[in-house]
Order: sequence, then C-alpha cells, then structure tokens
Amino acid sequence: MAKKPVVVPDKAKITFESNVFKVQGPKGTLERPIHSSVDLKIENNIINVIPADSSRSNRAMQGMTRALIANMVTGVTTGFERILEVNGIGYKAEVKDNTISFSLGYSHPIDFKLPSDISASIEKNQIKLSGYDKESLGQIAANIRKLRPPEPYKGKGVKFLEETIQRKAGKTGKK
Repeated sequence: MAKKPVVVPDKAKITFESNVFKVQGPKGTLERPIHSSVDLKIENNIINVIPADSSRSNRAMQGMTRALIANMVTGVTTGFERILEVNGIGYKAEVKDNTISFSLGYSHPIDFKLPSDISASIEKNQIKLSGYDKESLGQIAANIRKLRPPEPYKGKGVKFLEETIQRKAGKTGKK
C-alpha cells in the first residue's frame, strides 16, 4: 500500500517546499512536515512517496507518510465524519453555537467546546461530527466518548455508531 500513488483531484492544490507538504481544497487548508527519511515525487497531480533507503524504519515511514497525505487530500476535498450514539434514559445532547451540551446522568450538564474546523449536528440520539482534518476529528470524537464510556451491563453511555459493546449478564438472585 505504501508504494501506491496518491491521486490529487483537480479541486485540490498541493505544494511541497522545505519538507512541508501543504494541500488546499474547497473544505480548507492542511499542512504537515514530512520526515527526512522519505521524499515526495509530485508530477501530473500524482504523489509518490519514496524512502531515502530500503531500511525497515524508512519503509514504515513511507507507508505512514503515504496514509497521512492521502487523508489530507481526501479531507480537504470531501471531508470526514464520525457518528457517536448517546444511549441511556435521560441521556441527551444538544448543539448550541460551537458547543455541545450533554446531560449524561451526572449532577451537572457538560459543555463540550468544539474547535472551529469541526461542526456537529444531532438527530435523535446520534451526534454527527464532520470536519476536514481526520486526526483532530478522531481525537474530538474520542474525547466526547470519554465523557461517559458505555458500560457493559445496560449499554448506557456514549459510543461510536459502528462500535459493539460486549454485554455482561447481571447479578442473579440466590435460590
């Protein structure tokens, strides 16, 4: 997968100067420093990641760099989204401006401030986060899940939509 070239759509504009890769698109702009053990070869809107030599660490860096660049290009052109689910009686969330207000069974509401590059919308018990930076989107989603992780007995809490919770049997009465 590391040797597979990254195709840049016409909507995106890329630059690579002094080991800093920058990509601009309709959704936004991202830039990332590229490690010195790999180099980028850009021609005709196709990016190839080339390792400095064939050592194991440089080949690993080649694969990681290729994945990061592909995510950056995809993010600024189409964007990413993560969906979280709030389960539990009385558990709810609502969006106000750039803040999500949670009621998760604690004695107080929790206000979670979103960064400017991430937007949220709520339908029933699902929170849809969307943004163009996959790394920050995933981190924000993980931080929201951390507010009340799902518990294994009733499944109450905040979980990712595609996540399955290993359920446990509760206590049984003495007979």
